[in-house]
Amino acid sequence: MNLVWFKSSHSTNEDVACVEVAWRKSSYSSNEGGECVEVAETTAAVLVRDSKDASGPHLTFDPAAWRAFVSFAASAEV
Repeated sequence: MNLVWFKSSHSTNEDVACVEVAWRKSSYSSNEGGECVEVAETTAAVLVRDSKDASGPHLTFDPAAWRAFVSFAASAEV
């Protein structure tokens, strides 16, 4: 799995306490221009973004809500 590290814009090179998150691309995302989703998890939140627009907006979820969503999605019939 390739992780893409993203340094917080609130961190500076002088700061000792920098914040970084690792974005990971969904294994269901297509490399052929389809819908691509990346997720980054911290202890406080789960972030979701469009991998084709890394600097664009992202969604933020409570970790418990994210786990409930993933559990539901995994159990849903296609």
